[in-house]
Amino acid sequence: MSDSVYRVTELVGTSTESWEAAARAAIETASSSLRDLRVAEVVKLDMTIEDGKIARFRARLNLSFKYEQE
Repeated sequence: MSDSVYRVTELVGTSTESWEAAARAAIETASSSLRDLRVAEVVKLDMTIEDGKIARFRARLNLSFKYEQE
């Protein structure tokens, strides 16, 4: 097995439905421009509030992907 190098980047996904949908939106968006996604770690969940009600769920993720070797 060869050695590998991974990059970890932070993403924030949002949804009006749930934290799970927010995380899914972040991964699906990232997968459209990044390849070889490996691990997503949820590091923070929060929400925005408007007029005393939940407006948006937010999921902050650390996403790792593998660097391509030449």
